[in-house]
Amino acid sequence: MAYKRKLEKDIRCPLEYGLDVFGGKWKSRILCVLADGPMRYSALRGEMTDVSDPALAAALKDLQANGLVVRKQYEEIPPRVEYGLTEKGESVIPVLQHICQWSGIFYKDVGNNALKKCQRCDYTG
Repeated sequence: MAYKRKLEKDIRCPLEYGLDVFGGKWKSRILCVLADGPMRYSALRGEMTDVSDPALAAALKDLQANGLVVRKQYEEIPPRVEYGLTEKGESVIPVLQHICQWSGIFYKDVGNNALKKCQRCDYTG
């Protein structure tokens, strides 16, 4: 049986919708990793070293439900599944890159040190 929320989300502005769709600890990272092209689950999992399998699977399902990620299953033996960005998913990448650049500039004000260069967002701290 699928999980059903007890209460509907109370989204009151576009920013809240955006943060619900691609925010959180894992969703934005998944989108950035998939920006390089479709990947198998194992390759995606390899890029996301500190996420548990249940958390990664849940985030992928959320991203699929919101139309940002597509799951493509190939009829092969052994079975092969790839995840990739939809057009809607690709459209959020520049937004995430800007957030990364902004964070790289201002993180040192909070953390007392600069972040490493982000390979995906072209931030050069």
